[in-house]
Amino acid sequence: MSQEVLLVTGLSGAGKSTVLKTLEDLGWEVVDNLPLVLLDRLLDAPLPAGVDGRRQRLALGIGARTRDFDPARIVDRIGRMREDHGLEVGMLFLDCAGAELERRYSETRRRHPLALDRPAADGIAYERELLAPLRDFANRLIDTTSLNAHALGLQVRRSFGDEQGGEPVLSVVSFGFSRGLPRDADLVFDMRFLRNPHWVPDLRPGTGLDAAVADYVAADRAYEEAVSRIEGLLALLIPRYRAEGKAYVTVAIGCTGGRHRSVHVAERIGGFLRGRGFSPTVRHRDLEAAPQDSLEGPRLRRQG
Repeated sequence: MSQEVLLVTGLSGAGKSTVLKTLEDLGWEVVDNLPLVLLDRLLDAPLPAGVDGRRQRLALGIGARTRDFDPARIVDRIGRMREDHGLEVGMLFLDCAGAELERRYSETRRRHPLALDRPAADGIAYERELLAPLRDFANRLIDTTSLNAHALGLQVRRSFGDEQGGEPVLSVVSFGFSRGLPRDADLVFDMRFLRNPHWVPDLRPGTGLDAAVADYVAADRAYEEAVSRIEGLLALLIPRYRAEGKAYVTVAIGCTGGRHRSVHVAERIGGFLRGRGFSPTVRHRDLEAAPQDSLEGPRLRRQG
């Protein structure tokens, strides 16, 4: 099988770094801003160790900041790469609305590389004109105007991942509602209905990783039925997410402070998923936070 090469280009600020990082995560060899004069040397170099050559995929990031950048030469070079090296060469162009690019530059306080002493709008307009031949030539285009980095990464995974797809990156994270929801959570389960070890003096200094705390949480009469139903729901949903090509699935388990109930339940759910053949990463976001009565709220009388 011939080597597959993808040239990634587009407007500065449109997401080239995100695309290249995602391709690297997918197993592509990635080289950014390589001077065109060195391209033949790169293609003639031996493949990286451990690569058998049957499906080695190479992504080349190019843009206005690439040394000896010339759109006409790039188009010509692609033709010669196909003829001289027998390569499958494609080009991905990342486009974005000017107003959105201006907003991104304003938020990051970065200067546009083609307008270091002028408004970003001037650099955006000039770069759009400069890259027009590549946009017209590209066989793939992604408009990132309405995409954040996470959404762009998912789209790249769907478009350029292996045909067989792959297992989603599965994470189980415990957290405290008093410290905010995890931003990347796909599914959130609230454990605040369980009795709270924080109000037991001997258990308060511990965490959900301690056997005494875990036993106390598990002894709640609602615990087994509730957690078992959550496990059953996850066993149903995760294969569906995989079938739909979702690259990341984050299951967030919350309690008030994020140190006791959520930690124990996250550990149990992680073990359940491993038993079902998944490979989750279990992370406890607020485990090291100091216990505080003010965060836990008023103590309620509970029946155990």
